[in-house]
Amino acid sequence: MTPPLPLYKDTLQQPETRAADLVSRMTLEEKVSQTLHDAPAIERLGVPAYNWWNECLHGVGRAGIATVFPQAIGLAAMWNDKLLAEIAAAISDEARAKHHDALRRGIHEIYYGLTFWTPNINIFRDPRWGRGQETYGEDPYLTARLGVTFVKGLQGDDPRYLKLVATPKHYAVHSGPEADRHRFNAETGPRDLWDTYLPAFEACVREGQAASIMGAYNRTNGEPCCASPTLLQTILRDRWGFAGFVVSDCGAIDDIYRDHKVVDTPEEAAALALKNGCDLNCGCTYEALVDAVKQGLLDEATLDRAVVRLFTARFRLGMFDAPEQVAYAQIPISVNDCDAHRALALRAARESIVLLKNADNMLPLPKTLKIIAVIGPNADDEKVLWGNYNGTPSFTVTPLAGIRAAVSPQTTVLYARGCSVLRNDTSGYPEALTAAARADVVIFVGGLSQAIEGEEGQEEGVTDGKSQGDRTDIALPRVQENLLKELHTLGKPVVLVLVGGSAVAINWADAHLPAILETWYGGQSAGTALADVLFGDCNPAGRLPITFYKSVNDLPPFEDYNMEGRTYRYFRGEPLYPFGYGLSYTTFSYSNLRLNQDSVTTADTITVSADVQNTGARAGDEVVQLYISDLEASAPVPIRKLQGFHRIHLKPGETTTVSFTLTPEALSFVDERGQRVIEPGAFQITIGGGQPGARAATGATLRVKVSGKKRILG
Repeated sequence: MTPPLPLYKDTLQQPETRAADLVSRMTLEEKVSQTLHDAPAIERLGVPAYNWWNECLHGVGRAGIATVFPQAIGLAAMWNDKLLAEIAAAISDEARAKHHDALRRGIHEIYYGLTFWTPNINIFRDPRWGRGQETYGEDPYLTARLGVTFVKGLQGDDPRYLKLVATPKHYAVHSGPEADRHRFNAETGPRDLWDTYLPAFEACVREGQAASIMGAYNRTNGEPCCASPTLLQTILRDRWGFAGFVVSDCGAIDDIYRDHKVVDTPEEAAALALKNGCDLNCGCTYEALVDAVKQGLLDEATLDRAVVRLFTARFRLGMFDAPEQVAYAQIPISVNDCDAHRALALRAARESIVLLKNADNMLPLPKTLKIIAVIGPNADDEKVLWGNYNGTPSFTVTPLAGIRAAVSPQTTVLYARGCSVLRNDTSGYPEALTAAARADVVIFVGGLSQAIEGEEGQEEGVTDGKSQGDRTDIALPRVQENLLKELHTLGKPVVLVLVGGSAVAINWADAHLPAILETWYGGQSAGTALADVLFGDCNPAGRLPITFYKSVNDLPPFEDYNMEGRTYRYFRGEPLYPFGYGLSYTTFSYSNLRLNQDSVTTADTITVSADVQNTGARAGDEVVQLYISDLEASAPVPIRKLQGFHRIHLKPGETTTVSFTLTPEALSFVDERGQRVIEPGAFQITIGGGQPGARAATGATLRVKVSGKKRILG
């Protein structure tokens, strides 16, 4: 008689039931081994080795050839959640295909699994932070909408199996300083915590149903994030109902005893983190859990809870089921770097480009110019376009290559690097000035690079040494600005093209140069996209997901996590370029802003609409943005806050109606106790192409009186 099938091998059972049965069959040592990111095989139970560490910030990272999309900050600059959903689906297709191809070849190595430590939804509160490029910018609403979209796109919509596991990070209150992240205590009050730092995580958990969360290195209000009972239990599981697993940032459990000095030993650190809800250790400190159990610091039932969560995720991914049962296992390796994904990367790069200045409609340029000089440290550098946490594209089009491919055969394109991004070496100036003197137009491609901004110790994209991490200043590096000034004295029109992942204070350039573009780290097709915009084959419509300040002196101290004075929601000075800003080769007008009802109470969900017309001569995209200001709040509130956006396409003369649904939460604020409150009063609602009253913004504004009772929403 055939013995009954163990529950964990029975595909009709629920994933958690199978996981619990499997874990019950393990020894203490075997259980502990599975809490490490590089989990070994348990051959007697048929458990293969599995490495949990994978990255797909803007394409499958570090696993060979893959489609490389613009860096995350560039994806945010698209202001296009529908396109982002397509990109996330493409990335997850490539990830699944790579995983199953690796399994067929017996490969169980790092970066070939199905659990991805993406997206980074930290709030980019200060432009000095080197990792801000990995985020969706400074706004909680925009970050939440894009984060949810990306999580859903990675995890798929199969009713039985996850496509991938998405892992929003770094939870929570984490955005520098990089040099101190292993010992830093980020202090914030309830208002900023719940109004700025947590909304995107809450949305990704509740709406996106993220299967995993990564904890941060730092402490938040005194508690190590990867061992915080407040963050991991009270908020994440009790309040938000999170049922997945938590992974530490890499080496963060070591930090608990070594740098934060909350406890004295690895055993105590491992026990503290696991008890408080960190299930998986990226690192090796959890090896000490065996001794922690034996010393009575941790009971084995708590260890079981963590391991069951981990195996529940693996069962949900179909890792222990026959490939023919899992639809995602059928995705062929041919999808990797396919023509459709290449086209998607080009579209994303085009949509991410932000036109910051275009005096006298200098752009677009004619393709028939006699001589163009392309100058600058980022003009012909492939790696700088890849950002970080990147894959390796099968090809990369640099700005120089894109421009050469776009112009007429009769046009001569001269090139001189001129200078480095940062190093104060002017030996390349003469060659650059000679080329510029011959040209009709100079295109200077500079800005930032991974040498200037990045993660602590980052080597990706850095030719020599490591990234400096955070910036101490936000000005354009002096060696570049001085070269720009010398080029300007030649009397030739100069187009400045910025490459980078953060705001740059280009005050002189804004005052003196006729045209400026922000292209971020644009990925494999960055050069083609740039040329399309420069020469008018694409009408730019990207918008800034961050504020460009005029000086580092406009900012509070980097270590201060209080939001007052930071981001467009609380900055009371004059920015160089505001959040939500971006120009077009056409113009748009707004009219007939209206509500769907005559009166509004604190309990109502309302619809706000406006008519948008393309009043120019070119077809183009417009990013329609909705902002709300609470004019009579009884507590401190943001100056204004984004509560809706749509990217639309209009032909010349075409008009469309754009509508937004606003729930009571959209009109609410967070009080000093961290409660979300809506109360009666006056509100200003603006729908337009940018913030109300901001530079070059057009739009329509409506004042709304809300009646009813004050209500606590959460």
